[in-house]
Amino acid sequence: MLSRVADSLYWMSRYLERGENTVRQLDVAMSLMLDSGGASAETHWNRLFSALGKPAGFEWNGDVNSNAQKLVFDKHHPASVACCIDAARENARQIREEISTEQWQRLNRLYHQMHAPSTETQFRANQNDVLGSIIDAIHLFKGVSDTTMIHGQGWHFIRLGRYLERAYAIATLLEVYQPHLFHSSGGEISGYQYLELVGLLRCCTAFEAYCQVYTADLSPDRILEFLLLNRDFPHAIRYSVDGVRQAIQSIQHTGGRRPPDELTANIGRLHAMLSFTSINEILNGDAAAFLHTIRQQCMSIHELMYRFYIQYSIQSALAI
Repeated sequence: MLSRVADSLYWMSRYLERGENTVRQLDVAMSLMLDSGGASAETHWNRLFSALGKPAGFEWNGDVNSNAQKLVFDKHHPASVACCIDAARENARQIREEISTEQWQRLNRLYHQMHAPSTETQFRANQNDVLGSIIDAIHLFKGVSDTTMIHGQGWHFIRLGRYLERAYAIATLLEVYQPHLFHSSGGEISGYQYLELVGLLRCCTAFEAYCQVYTADLSPDRILEFLLLNRDFPHAIRYSVDGVRQAIQSIQHTGGRRPPDELTANIGRLHAMLSFTSINEILNGDAAAFLHTIRQQCMSIHELMYRFYIQYSIQSALAI
């Protein structure tokens, strides 16, 4: 596959995943701000701000609604939801012949929805409905991608972008929550802490899935275990890393170049960290450092993958 096509499919997927993550976390943060007995709106916003990587220009200004509107609709800020969707659509436009008509239609509709003046007006009146419609549209695009696109190299680059972005985002989110929720002294969880734990699970679409495994008796340690190490839940880090590993292997099996040893080693190292480490080892050690290492490994995998599959020279390609 041409590096230009792989690049566009990979980034199209990452931008949509990033946009969905931002919408979901904003929706949860704004719901928690309604609880007057909990933390302040500024505290919730700063946590959201940190979980999104501290993008410049979104610092707390005392106005929840204006901050939220800017985070969703500011077309000139690369961290906004609108900018993520614009970037995804532009990448799709550049390789229009590689995706299905249904994919293009769904992404194009989402793009025009984000740019319609009525959407901003509706957001000021009912934020939850607008945020939910954006998530629905992204989910629809993902479903259409899986059911209308040949499951060849291009589709695997889409999966690679999706799972790598997801693993990094969830590790960042857990690292932000870790000092506040995973360092509790034990004992009974307060009502406010319970809402915070529900909010964390909702950020990862994980509340119902968690309850199926552990019941609704929320425990910080079990939540950390579920979101880190569960092999069956699509928004768990281990599942996402397995998806990255399978995507790289499938790209090779469908005619791609053989991954270099350095890339294979990095993916294998991250996979082993999550497969052969128990939650007790993580909790008895430095959980924050463990999460930070996952983020670093994800960044390293991205750089190696990009250097090898996207920016490689003709000489290196011929040498394989």
